[in-house]
Amino acid sequence: MTILVTGATGRVGRPVVDQLIKRGADVRVLTRDPSKAGFPAGVEVAQGDMLDIDALRAAFRGVRTLFLLNAVTGDEFTQALITLNVAREAGVERVVYQSVFEADRAVNVPHFAVKFGAERMLDQMGFSGTILRPSYFIDNELMIKDVIIGHGVYPMPIGSKGVAMVDARDIAEVAAIELVRRDRAPGKLPLETINLVGPDTLTGPQAAAIWSDLLGRSVAYGGDDPSGFEQTMASFLPKWTAYEMRLMAERYVSDGMIPEAGDVERLTRILGRPLHSYRDFAAAIVTATPTAA
Repeated sequence: MTILVTGATGRVGRPVVDQLIKRGADVRVLTRDPSKAGFPAGVEVAQGDMLDIDALRAAFRGVRTLFLLNAVTGDEFTQALITLNVAREAGVERVVYQSVFEADRAVNVPHFAVKFGAERMLDQMGFSGTILRPSYFIDNELMIKDVIIGHGVYPMPIGSKGVAMVDARDIAEVAAIELVRRDRAPGKLPLETINLVGPDTLTGPQAAAIWSDLLGRSVAYGGDDPSGFEQTMASFLPKWTAYEMRLMAERYVSDGMIPEAGDVERLTRILGRPLHSYRDFAAAIVTATPTAA
């Protein structure tokens, strides 16, 4: 049977598609603009979005398993619940949902609270699902690399409690493994939650120290005050989004994103390999940036 992937053109969704193809799965993607998708041969492309009911219904025909990933938008909650309702209507009960780390705790951060709402629907409506809860993406550092390399400041206010940053490649591979496992299961599997974390839990000063070491010059931590971060984000994002990012950063500072006992070992076991590390990711950025030297 077919696996439907939403969010398939993004930094997690696209490698999920590649990982599924690698594992011999039949894959269909839902995308607004098929001409820009550029998926491998054999991937079915359904045009539409998660608020287009007719397109959703058509996309779910012949589907047994869903990968649900939707972007942080003002109508994210509606998109998620509509998609799950249409999936249920189509007889699809096998779902892998990308939530967020400690979605049940950071209730004042809109996209955390939204994802916890979708998690509750999966539970209360009897879906057979895996809930993936990734921490802060290592890949977010691509947005700030110019500040780090050009100005010698690590500007992300991640605080001093510690954040176990996770690589998008690890998220995508775990998602694909879970999708295939559920799709090929002979019957309904219980609902399960997996924390997706990195191998190292780093504070802001520790992240800055890694960059200092890789660059061979001092990189300072910009501090724990998220107000400057909000102002920077507001220069190129909608103000409501920048404010939400500030609320998220305040959670990093107050609580961190610290793995539970056994999280890293569980992921290593699922993947059959070590997790990608922050240092290796940062080193690759430095190597690829001519101005870093």
